[in-house]
Amino acid sequence: MAYKSLLTVATSPDRVEPAISVASRLALNEDAHLDVLALGIDGTQVAYYNMGGTAVVLQMALERAEHDAQAVEKAATAALSGQPSMLRHSVETAVAQMGGLAGLVALRSRFADLVVLSRPYGKGRGAESEAVVEAALFEGQAPVLVVPDDPSLSTNFGRRIVIAWDQSREALTAVRKAMPFLLRADNVNIVIVDPAAHGAERSDPGGALCQMLVRHGVRAEVSVLAKTLPRVSDVIARHVRDQDGDLLVMGAYGHSRFREAILGGATRDMLELAEVPVLMAH
Repeated sequence: MAYKSLLTVATSPDRVEPAISVASRLALNEDAHLDVLALGIDGTQVAYYNMGGTAVVLQMALERAEHDAQAVEKAATAALSGQPSMLRHSVETAVAQMGGLAGLVALRSRFADLVVLSRPYGKGRGAESEAVVEAALFEGQAPVLVVPDDPSLSTNFGRRIVIAWDQSREALTAVRKAMPFLLRADNVNIVIVDPAAHGAERSDPGGALCQMLVRHGVRAEVSVLAKTLPRVSDVIARHVRDQDGDLLVMGAYGHSRFREAILGGATRDMLELAEVPVLMAH
């Protein structure tokens, strides 16, 4: 597998970086095409307005969203102009209400080999940032690379990779989707926190996954850790630092709310703690 179609989604002109920078570099390395979706979000809640004012409010909100989309497009185009001329890319502008955001992002993500997004949590982030990540992961069924705010942390990453392994389907999906990174890595560390005393891997936690990766030519090893901190995500984050890791691969977990999957607590915790890019899949 190779990443030949990359996508990044931007909803704010102030935060097109570092996602576009990272996605552009990956596209050049993979000889891939980069699609940029510049979104303007209409957050109008029509039910809060009387019938007479609804049309006016909707028109104003639409104009504001279109203006925001154009500002995001301008910022994205400026960021792309600094990339090498051989980068193949396109920029699409769209407007969406919060209720229709998931469907739009999912449709674009479904046909991408990798979606590169900025961190959804932090100062200045709105609900749309998390909604974009959720839509790409759960409805678009695409692997998502979430990059930290500091561009220097996303430079030449992927040499020392940590895999958060818990034997789940989601974790295995993430490993398979991360294979292009794993094959190029200098070292891959499979970390298991408090492995189950009963189960298929009780005698050799992580052994089957390590064997599979080694057969592909991946330089992999296993670390088994005790849960010495309140949350598993805390233990994994500390282990990434101890390993001097520069990429974390993990399954993305969620739960249903009105038939839409949203990020589960463990996934949210890890994205809030991670100091390096995180590749997730569901």
